[in-house]
Amino acid sequence: MLKGVDVKYLKHFFKFAKKYKCSALLGIAMLPLTVITSLLFPWLIIKVIDTHLTQGNMDGLLLHIFYLLMVLIASYVVDTTYSYQLRKTGQHTITDMRTVLFDRVLKLPRGYFDNTPTGVTLSRLTSDLETIGESFVQSIVGLVKDSINTIALLIMMFFIDWELTLIVLVIMPPVIYLTRYVRNRLRATYLVTRSALARGIGFLQEVLIGVKTVQFYRAEEEVEAKYQGYTDEFLKAQMKANKYDAILFAFISGITSITIALMIWYGSGQVLDNTLTLGVLIAFINTLEKVFVPIRDFTSQIASIQSSFAAFDHIEELFVEPMQEEGRQLLPSHKVKSQLNEFVSLEFKNVSFRYKDDSPYVLKNVSFILEKGHQIALVGSTGSGKSTILRLISKTYQDYEGSILLNGVELSEISMEDTAHLFSMMMQDVHLFEESVEFNIALGKDTITREQVEQASRYVFADKFIEQLPGGYDFRLDNNGSNLSAGQTQLVSFARAVVQGGQVMMLDEATSSVDSITEDLIQKAMQRLFEEKTVIAIAHRLSTIRHSDMILVLEKGEIVERGNHQTLLAHDGIYAGLLNESISTTEQDSDAA
Repeated sequence: MLKGVDVKYLKHFFKFAKKYKCSALLGIAMLPLTVITSLLFPWLIIKVIDTHLTQGNMDGLLLHIFYLLMVLIASYVVDTTYSYQLRKTGQHTITDMRTVLFDRVLKLPRGYFDNTPTGVTLSRLTSDLETIGESFVQSIVGLVKDSINTIALLIMMFFIDWELTLIVLVIMPPVIYLTRYVRNRLRATYLVTRSALARGIGFLQEVLIGVKTVQFYRAEEEVEAKYQGYTDEFLKAQMKANKYDAILFAFISGITSITIALMIWYGSGQVLDNTLTLGVLIAFINTLEKVFVPIRDFTSQIASIQSSFAAFDHIEELFVEPMQEEGRQLLPSHKVKSQLNEFVSLEFKNVSFRYKDDSPYVLKNVSFILEKGHQIALVGSTGSGKSTILRLISKTYQDYEGSILLNGVELSEISMEDTAHLFSMMMQDVHLFEESVEFNIALGKDTITREQVEQASRYVFADKFIEQLPGGYDFRLDNNGSNLSAGQTQLVSFARAVVQGGQVMMLDEATSSVDSITEDLIQKAMQRLFEEKTVIAIAHRLSTIRHSDMILVLEKGEIVERGNHQTLLAHDGIYAGLLNESISTTEQDSDAA
């Protein structure tokens, strides 16, 4: 019997399979023919043996043998068509599921990726879906056909000789009980194996990303030991599943042999007493193989299906995980379109925020106004809340207290789609794809031309080094831009932010890691952005934000100082201390050079 959650997964699968109902119906149409060919074969064996061979009657023998051959060929054709069409349906369905899941992952809240290891998500999109595609589809195909055939054959056997059929039926209860027992154990075991595999893949992905750090600090043994823990957990659970599978397989194989022996013993006596024909006995033994082979195969099918249901448990989390703004009350686009056509102002009014209900506040009563053409700089120590402000503006997190007004409209009531054209962000951690420089700036958008890419690059002075690369804008980057310097990577990210067309530039510690060769270009790009764009920026190098209209100094989530450079310097408070520290660090770096 299937559990309620299993039925839910089946419904989920069939919802995707509806699109391919023609192939599915063609395969299902083969089921009656499968049953007919299965029933005809033993009936023809009885005819050949009892009517011709035992009676020495050769009339019509060749015709019945021809019928046997035709039934055999028909059964191969029918079984092949059934299996191919349903597996075709299954594979197309899995492909659609993979596409939908990938689309959902791209639309998940950005906070989801802060809390979920990338490897776990990767495992769900790859190995879990492959398990469903390979095990679930094929096992369901075989299980349905074998179940119907077995029931039909048992009914036919009962009508031919009910006494011999009772020998088969008497062993069914222990087989069914053991099968259900093992099924429940396999389900629990496979849940452990899928979880262990996902954690192992997640850890492996983290290690491969940080392999240089592991090698530099000679931490290979410690990392290997931790990964070995994940593989041992997976191996232990998998071996437990194999044990249950082997027990059930051996039990059913033994029962099959015992039943055949009992049937030969009992049937031989009936044949000698002329109460049973030899043809019926041989047909029974032949049919018994067709009954017990599927029952024996049920063990592997059940194991595969349980593994698939465990995989369903994992990917179900992606289906139920709410997307970026799913379930939120948002204003219709047509009602705010005119208000959001052009950036006017962004106002924080007593905004407080914490990542979880039981965690401390990382922002407390923050208030400020960013107007068009103005620049606001955020400074403060690590953990003071600077990045959180940008995350709220970009809607990475949305459950804030207080009010954030974009052109007078509450930000939480506006969809990300309606705000996307207003903001561009230069992130602290720049990610570059293994594609051309042009692709990394335009991100493959057809709406952005080569001319616009070059213009944006010139605007942030990135064209200076790009044109010196082999192939220029067609130069292909290595993994995450490893064949560029840190400063060049930053400049590509600057060009990317500019070409995307945002009216407000959000710079998240954009100059925190710059090499000396391109430092001058970075400084010029920052200066141009501050002079010509609406900017809200976080920067360690305070020299880049001196001309900001407003500098907000944050400490423990609160704004403790605000004003322009001259005002804060005259105040001689935290900002002045940070500036002196920055100047001292710069002088030390110069002396060291």
